[in-house]
Amino acid sequence: MSNTNLIIEERSRDIGDFLVGRLIPFRKKRMVGPFIFIDHMGPSVIKPGHYMDIGQHPHIGLSTLTYLLEGQVMHRDTLGTEQLVTPGSVGFMTSGRGIVHTERTPEVLRDGGEYPVHGYQIWVALPKALQQMEPEFSFTPAENLPFWSSEGLDFTLVAGEGYGRKSPVPVFSELFMIEAKSTQKTILDVKAKVRGEIGIVVVEGYIEACAERIESGHMLVSKEEDLCRIVIGENTHIFLFGGQPFDEERLIYWNFVSTEKALIEQAKEDWKNKKFEMVPGESGYIPLPG
Repeated sequence: MSNTNLIIEERSRDIGDFLVGRLIPFRKKRMVGPFIFIDHMGPSVIKPGHYMDIGQHPHIGLSTLTYLLEGQVMHRDTLGTEQLVTPGSVGFMTSGRGIVHTERTPEVLRDGGEYPVHGYQIWVALPKALQQMEPEFSFTPAENLPFWSSEGLDFTLVAGEGYGRKSPVPVFSELFMIEAKSTQKTILDVKAKVRGEIGIVVVEGYIEACAERIESGHMLVSKEEDLCRIVIGENTHIFLFGGQPFDEERLIYWNFVSTEKALIEQAKEDWKNKKFEMVPGESGYIPLPG
């Protein structure tokens, strides 16, 4: 998904063991482990005149992870991929040296009806040594993701490793993304269950941390690695994500991520001059901002 509003300017605040804000990046925390951007799609309704049609746009230096809670999105890219992403499945596109893609409401939902769409698109920065790798795309069906129940919570390991399990999504760094749902109020303690920095996105319901109640639509970031004990409210839906941070700072401009300014500047010029390989059968073009 094209990132047209990069810096999310909601206030962040310190409540003790955590930073609280909306989604990354925000002022006090630019990355959580290798995760550099989280975009919350919806919940909304698609209908005639309001379809998702994100035209051709490029990426370098990152992987995009698309995870839907409701709805469907058709992904197409310069590799010739044409993949319908459905709820609970994972579309994982790695841009490396450069890729172009589109995201659209599929034709099957363009029948005059109204359909919900809700999900997340997440950017994971690539390790420095892999920033210029060849682009690739993988699709993992929902039924292939590890699922388990424990202490009143249902878990799905979307990507990476955690709780002694490993997702089949082919990631390139030490990370985790875990979905958790509750029916009753319970305590979640992930110490020793995951490694690295920890972020928590509250999708629905609420959590309690450091005597504060955090409602849906907000994110917390633990200020200490490997330490996170929170209360999860009844009928609450969250994501845990994070991992080992990189040693090097990441630069970000529009849809481009890199440790090197020169690579971003080259990508900007190549996109302006239409030197990127484009998506078969697509003609739209999202211009470089500014």
